[in-house]
Amino acid sequence: MTEGKTTNFRKYVKWFWGIILGGFLFICLLFLMASLGVFGPLPTFEELENPKSDLATEVISADGKTLGKYYVKANRTPIQYKDLPDNLIKALVATEDERFYDHSGIDFKGLARAVAKMGAGGGASTITQQLAKNLFTKRASSNKLKRITQKMKEWVVSVKLERQYTKNEIITMYLNTQDFIFNAVGIRSAARIYFGKEPKELDLQESAIIVAMLKNPRQFNPHRAISKKKSLARRNVVFSQMKKNGFLTEQERDSLQSLPLKINFTPESHSDGLATYFRENLKQFLKRWAKDNLKPDGEPYNIYKDGLKVYVTIDSRMQKYAEEALTSHMANLQSFFHTEQKRNKTAPFYDLDKKQIASTMRRAKQNSDRYKKMKAKGASESEIEKAFNTETEMRVFSWKGDRDTVMTPYDSIRYYKHFLRSGLVSIEPQTGHIKAWVGGINNKYFKYDAVQQQKRQVGSTFKPFVYATAINQLKMSPCDKLPNTPYTIPKEKYGMPKDWTPKNSNNKYGGELTLKAALANSTNVVTAQLIDKVSPINVARLAKSAGINSTIDANPSIALGAIDLSLIEMVSAYSTFANKGLRVSPMMITRIEDKNGTVLEEFVPETKEVLSEESAYVILDLMKGVTQSGSGARLRSGWTRQNKESTGFPYKFTNPIAGKTGTTQNQSDGWFMGIVPNLATGVWTGGEDRATHFYGIGRGQGATMSLPTWALFMQKCYADETLSISKSDFKKPSGELTINIDCSKQDDKKEGLDDGEGEENEEDF
Repeated sequence: MTEGKTTNFRKYVKWFWGIILGGFLFICLLFLMASLGVFGPLPTFEELENPKSDLATEVISADGKTLGKYYVKANRTPIQYKDLPDNLIKALVATEDERFYDHSGIDFKGLARAVAKMGAGGGASTITQQLAKNLFTKRASSNKLKRITQKMKEWVVSVKLERQYTKNEIITMYLNTQDFIFNAVGIRSAARIYFGKEPKELDLQESAIIVAMLKNPRQFNPHRAISKKKSLARRNVVFSQMKKNGFLTEQERDSLQSLPLKINFTPESHSDGLATYFRENLKQFLKRWAKDNLKPDGEPYNIYKDGLKVYVTIDSRMQKYAEEALTSHMANLQSFFHTEQKRNKTAPFYDLDKKQIASTMRRAKQNSDRYKKMKAKGASESEIEKAFNTETEMRVFSWKGDRDTVMTPYDSIRYYKHFLRSGLVSIEPQTGHIKAWVGGINNKYFKYDAVQQQKRQVGSTFKPFVYATAINQLKMSPCDKLPNTPYTIPKEKYGMPKDWTPKNSNNKYGGELTLKAALANSTNVVTAQLIDKVSPINVARLAKSAGINSTIDANPSIALGAIDLSLIEMVSAYSTFANKGLRVSPMMITRIEDKNGTVLEEFVPETKEVLSEESAYVILDLMKGVTQSGSGARLRSGWTRQNKESTGFPYKFTNPIAGKTGTTQNQSDGWFMGIVPNLATGVWTGGEDRATHFYGIGRGQGATMSLPTWALFMQKCYADETLSISKSDFKKPSGELTINIDCSKQDDKKEGLDDGEGEENEEDF
């Protein structure tokens, strides 16, 4: 009996080892088959060396900050190992692959544990295997047999990756390719979106949250309300694993685990972040650039996939200040506008009858995305009309934050027409570099760009070009006087349909005004005399030469700004005055690099002499009068003498500022252009429709609608000493001036040059 039992025992042992050996040989066979490509093609050596993955194009500011990215699916910008914090690497290895530095792609000890415990003790995927899956394997199949073959391929690729790359490179590649959801693909995007930091700046708790998401970025996501508890628990597992592997003491682990879950969620969609309107304009330029610039393989560059680095002229600090200034003022201004519209039976329109309002609304409906989509799907006009008059749930913009509501699409169109729009652009005159670009009040809800896309009547802001022509051409002095009386230009002189006799908007006349007083108070009849002296064609030529690209009809009415121009054209042209008469074309890009840092193109501005240095200096001196005691005087005192009403902001600038306000007919457009020696900034404010405006000039003039945004922006810029924005006076040309600018012997007060008096003389038509 004993001999029989012994024989049976040996038989079972043989069977046991046979099964073990057979299983091992079977795995080896599967591994061999996978390596031979039986289960599908494997990546080639070249693909391992250069794994294909879409890389987002990155927009980098002049001060080295990422403003945004262009991508289709993958918001991914790879970084190097040196950019990873040590605490992140330790947390990753301790949690995801304890024996990472000891295996060659496959952790057989972990695999044996997973098999023995049927997966209950955790999976056996190494960091290298996870990288292989990220790079070369499709999404895990639900079919068990297919999943086994996928696993075999991952093993083979892992071994090849270990031979091809160092451990540090594998960690870097893995973190660069991991999808953390919410448009965060790769560690750099994850650090920026979840914590508003670069990866190198992550502290241990933040690194642990990142590593916690690796197991399942949706299930353990710290931003999703439904998964915050799981994210906290998983983060604490990371700390426990770090303690287990000797990276933390027990006391450190306990202290860290007691901390609350904390993130700084900063989304990076195309409508979020800084300079959204600028980035949209830049994208259109890059698309055109990409078509004309080919990669070494002969294919055009793809701005969504080729990982370009675009270095732009925008300064992230100034951009932030500009957006804050515009938001602050517009939210305040809108509250007054809403109050006024409660008394307006045709709100938000003035000057339109019912038929004109219906026509305006119909055009707006036909321009809407909803209408275009329904039309593209073949919907009839009656079906579209019904849809536009059916209440639906929607989220709408408000200055107190987005709000959920129920209204018809038709009503939503009228709701949005109540909002005043605004834009700001700031240029460094000496280089042409665009330093700040705010195209609207909110890019998510208001896509139309008020900086370049939009053109509106410029009003009195065009007058400096008339004065500059007179100074440059006739050597007129700011102290020269012209009569403040009605002036008629006969129709025959310039081929007009009728005689032109402009009026001062305050209908006050009499005596004479120096040019300095006339510009400061935006006196129309003096400007009319000047354009007649120099001829409209010469004014148009100077304006075009200074940087205005739009068509300018050379007729006398351009003297009062009866011309539609873009904000960027105006600021670029004004920059010529600050740059000693030398025109420098606006620049938004300094260079473009490929993903490897190779410079593909560097950009330089075009330059052109427009005015003599003396003429440019004299026109600046004229425009300083606007802010000293004319229509821009509230920059000094913070209040207007016209209605004794506080603007709400104590500006109290004391440094020299050359500026010009502008207000068009019925207060449809309010402008302010302000220049200091190394920065020219312009602001426009108005409704989407010209019939949307303030009823009276008190709030509807440029000095109230746009000047405050400029003032708030400049206050922030001056407060940041790292920007070095000049508070000095404009540099006087060397040698003696041939044009007299000292009018001190004349009594400006008698000429109407008084604080705020010109503000009521702002309407130009």
